[in-house]
Amino acid sequence: MSSPVNDEKAPLRPLLARIWRDYLSHHKSALFASILCAVAAGGLNALTLKLLEPAINGLFVDPDAPIRLWGLFPIPPGQSLIWIPATIVVVAFVWTLASLGQAALVNRLGHGIVGDIQVRLFGAMIRADLARLRSQHTGSFVSSVLFDANLVREAFTSGVVNYTQNAVTLLAVIVGMAFIDWQLTLVVLLGVPLISFVLRRFSKRTRKATVGAMKETETLSTALMENLDGVRLIKLENREAAEQARVGDVVARRQRHVIKSADSRAFAGPFSNLVAMIVVATVMAYAGWKSRDGQMSVGAFAAFIGLLMLAGQSLRQVVNLQTVMIEGLTAARRLFASLDIQPEIRQAAAPVALPEGPATVVFDGVSFSYASAAPTISDVSLTVAPGETVALVGPSGGGKSTLLSLLPRFYDVTAGTITINGIDLRDLSLTDLRARIALVTQEPFLFDDTIEANIAYGRPGATPEQIAEAARSAAAHDFITALPDGYQTRAGEAGMRLSGGQRQRIAIARAFLKDAPILLLDEATSALDTESEALVQAALERLMTGRSTLMIAHRLSTVQRADRILVLEAGRIVESGTHAALVRKGGLYSRLARQQSLDGAPAVATVA
Repeated sequence: MSSPVNDEKAPLRPLLARIWRDYLSHHKSALFASILCAVAAGGLNALTLKLLEPAINGLFVDPDAPIRLWGLFPIPPGQSLIWIPATIVVVAFVWTLASLGQAALVNRLGHGIVGDIQVRLFGAMIRADLARLRSQHTGSFVSSVLFDANLVREAFTSGVVNYTQNAVTLLAVIVGMAFIDWQLTLVVLLGVPLISFVLRRFSKRTRKATVGAMKETETLSTALMENLDGVRLIKLENREAAEQARVGDVVARRQRHVIKSADSRAFAGPFSNLVAMIVVATVMAYAGWKSRDGQMSVGAFAAFIGLLMLAGQSLRQVVNLQTVMIEGLTAARRLFASLDIQPEIRQAAAPVALPEGPATVVFDGVSFSYASAAPTISDVSLTVAPGETVALVGPSGGGKSTLLSLLPRFYDVTAGTITINGIDLRDLSLTDLRARIALVTQEPFLFDDTIEANIAYGRPGATPEQIAEAARSAAAHDFITALPDGYQTRAGEAGMRLSGGQRQRIAIARAFLKDAPILLLDEATSALDTESEALVQAALERLMTGRSTLMIAHRLSTVQRADRILVLEAGRIVESGTHAALVRKGGLYSRLARQQSLDGAPAVATVA
């Protein structure tokens, strides 16, 4: 369920409150310290320029005249040459310390927040339902983790602190100008409504461009990842130029939004500066008129103009920071939209403990459908006892892999129940349930880590001796020790440094080490050559001993020795029995067996 703060038109207060609660409050000491440094730096900027009045009057106009620093601290006659430069150096030294502290604290705060966001986003992604992960391309997650997180950092660390500094500078400047000439200060403030109007106009354009840029950044991430994943196909089909053009179109669309945002930011400054220059011209005319009557000294005029120019500079910074804040708020809405989606696969509030030992798995009237689609599984009932192997066969799209996915609760049944030792899966904790299941698939996934770490992935505390024993059971020990670094050899990205048979045996070793009572085999030998298949099949038979095994195979030669074979067609069990019994029956399984020459008869063409 999405939060209200995800709506672009929603009030800002709930969004800002959540940003504070979820991220800024965890680093509040650094945040407040950096804001204090920013306040000090902003105030000292104005104090430095306010020294222009006594400096010019005391050093150039009348050195013997009584001078007061900032109108408060008197300087003895004739000592302006010592006190004013010394004061400027002291103020500059304190300003430098404040600025250095601000920079260091903002860096620490900002990168801490980015880390928090990235970890939470990854946690949300890895815990999301399988259905959601398959419906949303991973490029969108990558875009959020890398792009949106940095926009939030920029807005709510550097943006907040620098906004505070420039706001304090503006306030101090206005106070300083008011001390010099309050009437002239009122003239300056007449330009504020016009500048505010300009800022609002450009803010709307910036927000729209930012949303567009974020969407196209997500599309670009998706396109890049797809091309990296499909690079073999792209090369084989000579589609490099076409894919480059496709990515080029995405880049061009993103650039249009980015340029619009940059233009809005860039144009706002000159327009604001134009208004500021008109105000400066007005101030000069007014001050010139007052100086003729001796109502304004040269020093006071110089200080006023200096403060006014500083106000213009701070105002331009505020304009730029406003764009940063808009981008950060838009990114925060997107991040919270991702974080707020609750998984549908959740465990019970008070889960039932599943005892250790053998497991009896029962599917009772199970049906399942994806979202509002037609049922993929319809009224399936089966039992797998400890030490029993049940094979699922049938045409592609019959629901075999879906049925396997229901057992570890990658998806939940839409009707019926699945139990282990009489306990409904939905009453077990997900951790407890999945600890009892080992899975070996057609394309086993290996991390770009050592072979030892890959085998021990499901049992991190395993000893080297236990890992080696599991590898021996999986017929993997000999080829592993023959590698240059043995068990410390890195598998490469997705295990691509190893052959298919080697990856498969490492996956089987992982299952041996996990020693779960329930074993799921999904086409575990279908992608292997004959020699590798023989080694893997022997290892699998050792692995299946004593476990409740549910297996899928298109190669019927791998299921002939199963205790029971279930034939699925269109999500229903249409046949059940042993290999020999099903061949004699002459139904769908018999036709599949003839196609693969498993009944001694000549092979026939595969029927679609």
